[in-house]
Amino acid sequence: MPFTAETCVAMHVGDRKEQQDRVALFGHPKRPGMMMAVLADGMGGHSGGAMAAEQVLMRARQNFETYAPLHEAPEHLLGSVIDEAHVVIKLTRFTSEQDPHSTAVVFLMQQGKAYWAHCGDSRLYHFRGTRMLSCTGDHSLVAELVRKGRLDERGALRHPQRNVLLSCLGSERPPRIDYGCEPMPMAGDCFLLCSDGLWAHFTESELAATLQDLPARAAAEQLVALGRERAGGTGDNISLAIVKLVEARADAAAPARPAALR
Repeated sequence: MPFTAETCVAMHVGDRKEQQDRVALFGHPKRPGMMMAVLADGMGGHSGGAMAAEQVLMRARQNFETYAPLHEAPEHLLGSVIDEAHVVIKLTRFTSEQDPHSTAVVFLMQQGKAYWAHCGDSRLYHFRGTRMLSCTGDHSLVAELVRKGRLDERGALRHPQRNVLLSCLGSERPPRIDYGCEPMPMAGDCFLLCSDGLWAHFTESELAATLQDLPARAAAEQLVALGRERAGGTGDNISLAIVKLVEARADAAAPARPAALR
């Protein structure tokens, strides 16, 4: 079934003094039918995290613009974005007094297939209707404890070390990069990229139902508003990108343009 993409990006500073998340969605400048979404949650003191997250977006845009799908695998493109951003972020530690780090989630739609890669605890969810098909695994201490059966999901959200990452961009060790792919996406599928400032306040079923019931922009507005309410005045930065696949109308002249909430 032919589909088109309904998209939206959204950000909110939460209850922090500075917005250190970054998120973007863009098409390829020369190749129709290709799009990339990228999200980064920066860390590292005043302005350091924002700079680190910005480097992820800059590298994603630059590498995507020079991407040649006939000669380069999608996984290589996604991995290069994370690896090269890591190197740049790490180098800035020697030229400033900051200690910048960032997570990264990079998503690619190409020739009717979806690919993604991530490092850290920002997530990508893939829903089909109200059913979750996949979710990236956090590279965090509490996620590792959950995987080993030493902590449950509810305990992970309250754990005092829930923000400790085992891998991220800008650290001494090379970033751990995990990859995913959906070779046959279809109308009714939805991909959600989001930082922990959002996903920490929702169950998977809540996210799926909101994305299923509402257009992308309305879903983003509702998720941000409810996330802010549930944060109770102590909320982190929020960022998200939605790529919702909908059945293409016969008279559709062009794919929907991204909408942005700020």
